[in-house]
Amino acid sequence: MLLTVLMSDMGMLEKILYLLIAVIALLPALTFHEWAHGYAAYKLGDSTAKADGRLSLNPLNHLDPVGTLLLLLVGFGWAKPVPVNTRYFKKPRRDFAICSLAGPIANFVLAFVSAFLYVLSIYVCFWLELEGIAAVIIETVFYYMMVYNIGLGLFNLIPIPPLDGSNVMMCILPNRLAAKYSKIRYYTRYIFLAIIILSWLPYPLSLIYDYLFMPLTWARGTIESLFVSLFDKLFSLFL
Repeated sequence: MLLTVLMSDMGMLEKILYLLIAVIALLPALTFHEWAHGYAAYKLGDSTAKADGRLSLNPLNHLDPVGTLLLLLVGFGWAKPVPVNTRYFKKPRRDFAICSLAGPIANFVLAFVSAFLYVLSIYVCFWLELEGIAAVIIETVFYYMMVYNIGLGLFNLIPIPPLDGSNVMMCILPNRLAAKYSKIRYYTRYIFLAIIILSWLPYPLSLIYDYLFMPLTWARGTIESLFVSLFDKLFSLFL
């Protein structure tokens, strides 16, 4: 992701342009992720997120500094969690699991739409013979939107508190095991600090990070290829 771009031989203006494109692509991913959590909770009877101003499409209401930085640099990260009060749910365990899954699902849906727009932009630029910086910017924005949404959705499914996957896990486990499992949250800051440090280590130490996130990287690449190939085949029918 941007970490590769920043360490490349590109000129400073090109790096700044890619950073701006990445920010533009990132904001919808973070916003819709958290909005989906709040909307799902609201529909299930909990208006806490709405009262807190988090049932909003304003990106500034949802940004987490560390999670946003990681998402920009390496393609995996998180946003500021939406407050949820399970006391308002009719079936707390089931409804909390649904609420937790709403964010990643929203990201995968947005990634699917972004993939459509990415492939469409390639074909439109080809049909209109649009070349140069304008075509690159249009295609790159939609590409980053797709990648960031896939990365955000996958990363949040990891069962480490406070990520969405941990909430789902706590809803699945028996009460006693869930209580023990929730204690992992006391070590969360150290886990994410280790992730940040590993992401910045030089080669060959950077291989530790690469191997650690190899399953997520593979999953992200697989979903990305699936979406792009699907729409590529669709649009190729019109050539």
